[in-house]
Amino acid sequence: MLTEFELIARYFNRPPAPDSRTALGVGDDCALMTPAPGMQLAISSDMLVCGRHFFPDADPAALGHKCLAVNLSDLAAMGAQPIAFTLALALPQADPEWLAPFSQGMLALADRHGCELIGGDTTKGPLTISITVFGEVPPQQALRRDAARVGDDIWISGSLGDARLALAGYRNELALSDTELLQAAPRMHEPTPRVELGVALRGIAHAAIDISDGLVGDLGHILERSHHGATLNVDALPPGNVLQQREVDLRRRFTLAGGDDYELCFTAPARLREAVEKAARAAGAEVARVGSIDREPGLRLVDAAGEALQLDLASFDHFRT
Repeated sequence: MLTEFELIARYFNRPPAPDSRTALGVGDDCALMTPAPGMQLAISSDMLVCGRHFFPDADPAALGHKCLAVNLSDLAAMGAQPIAFTLALALPQADPEWLAPFSQGMLALADRHGCELIGGDTTKGPLTISITVFGEVPPQQALRRDAARVGDDIWISGSLGDARLALAGYRNELALSDTELLQAAPRMHEPTPRVELGVALRGIAHAAIDISDGLVGDLGHILERSHHGATLNVDALPPGNVLQQREVDLRRRFTLAGGDDYELCFTAPARLREAVEKAARAAGAEVARVGSIDREPGLRLVDAAGEALQLDLASFDHFRT
């Protein structure tokens, strides 16, 4: 049986990268970091609990990817460039057959974004994964939730709803063919954090948030913090490739309140539409313009013809059963 320090040394201790911001990493009471001159640190934490955020039999490599991806998505929503992260890991047992693919999936994504593992903790307990990420962003260029302005366009990156469709298949809420589930499942298990897009939108977008709990709820955070309202064209929302084949009502519900998409919802001045599209192309991301920020409070949902829609929707809540 591996000890705590053998576990860390075997699966999580790595030499620093040549361009590392870390003066001291894994192995001491604290890590020491040196931010780039003139930059602000962006810091975010997320916890994933077995049975709440992922299935007990989740593939460990995909889980390693996802647990870091959801944190990188928070940096993307602020327009921050990832630099480092810490990992706190509670494990029922130190199982090498689980730890090896888990660490490989996580560290492969970390390497892709130049994000160095600099410390953390391990203990025995119910499987729980807690990550804190650190990023850099120039002063006054962070994409904050409270920065939306009246007249801004509302944009969505990528597509929405396939992650929720996969979850419905796993839960037997909907009948999905094996092919449909196979095609939709990667959006649930291995989301793509839109880091490059978030960085490219600095100086263009006003406000942003990553879509983790469902668009209606997450956009609602922007509206609440910015003290504005919005009109959202529900039929302009980009459904995932598998969800696209489903009936209109299901497409609307899962794009609006599906959750687990980890795409960006952001606002930008209407005069900068070409700049938004250019930034998206440079980042290798698709974007769709889906609504506008209004002076009148509240969120108004309309169809493609501009007719009001009355939909009963609820985003994910960590304390709702």
